[in-house]
Amino acid sequence: MQKQKYLEKKEVHDHKREEIATTMTSENIICSFTNCDQGHVIPPWSARVDVRGFHVPKSKRKGMVVDWTGDGSAFFHMTCWQRVCDLAQGTTPNIKLCKKEKDLIYEAEQTAEFHDSEECFQKEALRIAALLRDSAYCIGFTGAGISTAAGIGDYRGIHGQWTNNDKTKEYGPASASFGLNLHSKRDHLLPTYTHEAIYKLMDMGLIKYLISQNTDGLHKLSGIPSDKISELHGNGYEEKCDTCGSRRMRRKSTDQHLRVPPQECCRCGCDHRTGNTCEIPGCNGYMMNTIINFGDILEEFVYSSAKENGEKADVVLCLGTTLLVSPADELVTLGKKPNRLVICNRQSTPYDDYCNQIDEHGAQIGSRVYGDCDRLMKLVMRFILGEDHIKEWEEGRDQRIALYDMTRT
Repeated sequence: MQKQKYLEKKEVHDHKREEIATTMTSENIICSFTNCDQGHVIPPWSARVDVRGFHVPKSKRKGMVVDWTGDGSAFFHMTCWQRVCDLAQGTTPNIKLCKKEKDLIYEAEQTAEFHDSEECFQKEALRIAALLRDSAYCIGFTGAGISTAAGIGDYRGIHGQWTNNDKTKEYGPASASFGLNLHSKRDHLLPTYTHEAIYKLMDMGLIKYLISQNTDGLHKLSGIPSDKISELHGNGYEEKCDTCGSRRMRRKSTDQHLRVPPQECCRCGCDHRTGNTCEIPGCNGYMMNTIINFGDILEEFVYSSAKENGEKADVVLCLGTTLLVSPADELVTLGKKPNRLVICNRQSTPYDDYCNQIDEHGAQIGSRVYGDCDRLMKLVMRFILGEDHIKEWEEGRDQRIALYDMTRT
C-alpha cells in the first residue's frame, strides 16, 4: 500500500514539476524526492543537498522514489535526503527500493554536496569575523573549491574531474557526459571574490600566511606576495631552471611546449620542460614547470615554509578543500592548541569535528560551514569592513580586473 502511494506521488510530482517551474524564481530548485512534504520548491535561502549517482536510462527510472536527472543528479531538502538515505538502508517499514535505486543512492552519498541555510551562513560568518579579529596568527589554507567560480572545475564535487573519471570507469562514458563543463582557458581566468577577500585580509594583517593546493596562479595574481604563500602543488605560471634553479613568473601559463628535447620525469612520467631556456647569462638551462603531479615530491622549501607557518597558527581558515591529500592536510592541525579550524566547502572532511569542539567556557572554538566560499566570504567581509568600507572595496573590482588583465596579456 505504501509503495503504491509512492508511485502515485511520483505521477503527481511529474505533473507538478512544470506547474512549479512557472512560479519559481531562477534561484529556486525543485526537490527530487517524489514524496517531499515541503512543497517541492527549495528556496535559495534554505538548506539543501546536491547529489549525483550514475546514468540510468529514463525507461529504467520509472517507479523510483527519486526523480533522477539524466546523469544521475538530484536535489533535496536536507530532511528529504535523510529520508531517502533511510529508505536505502531499509529502515522504513514496508517500502522496498529496487536494487538499481539503492545503488544510485549509495553512489550519490560518496560525493554529496551540502549547502547550509542563509541563517546558518549569517551566524557562522559573524563567528568567523570575530575569530579573525581576535587571532594573533591566522593562516589560510585553500583548495580547488575557491576557483570553481572562476571557471575551473574542482576534483571531488558532483561534477568534479575525479568524480567524472570514476563514474566513467565504473559505469561507462554516458554517466559522465552530462557533467557541467567548468574548465576555461587558464590565461583568461580572474581571481574570485574569495581570492580577493583573502588578499584584502592579508593586507589588513588579519591573515599572516597562505597555504594553497591550487596551481592556477590566481592567488599571486590577486596580489599575494611570494614570501607570504606556499603553493604546495606548484604554479602554472611559474617556471624554474633545471641547471641554476632560478625562477620566474610568466604572463602565459607554462604548459606551452616549444622545440626543446623532451625529458620524461622518473617520478611522474611527465615532461616538465616548458620549452623555454634560462635567461641568466651563461646558464642556458632548460626551464621546467613547477607543477607537482602524482608521484612527484613536494618541493622541500615550499613545504618547510608551510609547516613553519602552520605551527605558528592559532586559527586556520580552510576554504574550498576536502582536506584529503596528504601530507598537505596534516598542516591544518600543527598550530597552537586548541586547533581553531574554520572550514567552508560543500563536502565532509576528516577534520569537521575539530570545528565543533568546545573550550573550557563552553564556547565553540571553530566554525563549520557547508556551501560556496564566495557566499561565505561576502558576509565575513561585510562584518569585518562594515557597510561603508565594503561598498568602496567591492566597487574597486573593475580596477583590479584591469590590473589582472595587464598582468596576463
